[in-house]
Amino acid sequence: MQNTAPNSASSAPPVAQTLGAERNPHTGALVIVTILFFMWGLLTSLNDVLIPHLKSIYTLTYLQAMLVQFCFFGAYFIVSLPAGALIRRIGYQNGAVTGLMIAAAGCALFYPASKGGYGLFLFAFFVLASGITILQVAANPFVTVLGPARTASSRLTLTQAFNSLGTTVAPALGGILILSTVALGADQLAALPAAEQAAHKAQEAAAVQGPYLGLAAALALLAVLFAVAKLPKISHADDGKPAVDGKGGAMAYRHLVLGAVAIFLYVGAEVSIGSFLINFLGEGNIAGLSHADAAQYVSLYWGGALVGRFVGFAVMR
Repeated sequence: MQNTAPNSASSAPPVAQTLGAERNPHTGALVIVTILFFMWGLLTSLNDVLIPHLKSIYTLTYLQAMLVQFCFFGAYFIVSLPAGALIRRIGYQNGAVTGLMIAAAGCALFYPASKGGYGLFLFAFFVLASGITILQVAANPFVTVLGPARTASSRLTLTQAFNSLGTTVAPALGGILILSTVALGADQLAALPAAEQAAHKAQEAAAVQGPYLGLAAALALLAVLFAVAKLPKISHADDGKPAVDGKGGAMAYRHLVLGAVAIFLYVGAEVSIGSFLINFLGEGNIAGLSHADAAQYVSLYWGGALVGRFVGFAVMR
């Protein structure tokens, strides 16, 4: 039977009172949630590998190539509010399972996309990001209730650090699995006969099939584990109550609005740098690196966030 815990870190009940303050009976569940953070970090950072890969295959402009991130992060904007309504209806645990299955379906769509063209890739990115959006809305509150309230912020920082671990690992892994084939430049590709051009593009596109089918299987397995895990039930004890101080909702708080704008600008800059870094380092007048070699430097870029978050975890304990 599930225990009931309110949806806030400050009011989360103490755990393991009879077992000692440091022992957490929800450690297993917290491990599963941490794996979720790692997985969506990995999936998000793989975009940095796929952007130059798809740009090369379909001879895209930078504007066309960045439609990958537009479709991916556009899903966050479009799906966030419906995700909240869905989770309110079916619960946080079922919401996380739903998000995982949708994300798995998005990964599986990469297989037909590799045969169907760039438009289907963009649709697959949107479906994948929709699942991740639902997952984020559902999973974050669990971190606050899977342990003592006094260490909730530390646990959230730790799980976010593993999210950064995923973003750090993904470019290097993608460089090995996806970018290891020899990519031809636009001039080289144009010099080939039409039949050889088509064959080369098909071979390059097929490089995403194995990795993303593997990710789809991993996400489906995590959905099963999350479905059977014994997790606290998060309630909405304050639903229907008026806004704090009667100010009319969250948007009435100036610092919250400014914080949201700051995060919007920060994430936009952070994602843009990672998205262009492989192509930038591949320029002959910059470093002239192959896509596979440049991907290693993208891992170093995201590793900076990883270090900062692990330091934050240690400081906030």
